[in-house]
Amino acid sequence: MAQNKNLLILGAGQYGVMAKEIAEAMGVFERIAFLDDSFLACHPEQATRVEGSMADLPKFAVDYRYGFVAIGNPELRRKLTEQLLQNNMTPATLVHPTAYVSPSAKLEQGCCIEPNATVQTGATLGTATFVASGAVVRHNATVGDFSHIDCNAVVQTGAVVPAATKVACNSVFNKV
Repeated sequence: MAQNKNLLILGAGQYGVMAKEIAEAMGVFERIAFLDDSFLACHPEQATRVEGSMADLPKFAVDYRYGFVAIGNPELRRKLTEQLLQNNMTPATLVHPTAYVSPSAKLEQGCCIEPNATVQTGATLGTATFVASGAVVRHNATVGDFSHIDCNAVVQTGAVVPAATKVACNSVFNKV
């Protein structure tokens, strides 16, 4: 495994741009690049942003220690996270500097905590879970793998969000 601080983002669309901005704000990655299968077809004028397709992942794994899957579809996010691991890459966890994550919260690999989001005491986020801007995961809540807590949503104290669930903007999830 390469011992560097390079980040390879899988997906160059809106989630990819957001991930890159958070990674840059963190200030810990030396180099950041994108792989995407369809971005070039939709945005040929931005070809310099994408260095290859998803099929190129094994080739890039040599030079990139970390990977982040910036894809909204939870099943595809799961599949690509598995491919990162199969290629000896570490799924990066991205936390924007303006987010608050309690020291007692547990974040599995590949999570993304956007600006001004909050993950409170004793909360647990599963693998590759996204917590969007302004969202709050209350204390002792559990969010399943590959879920997405959208902007300004709240996961109530002790709630258990099933894997691959999207909690809509401005909603409250309170199922225990």
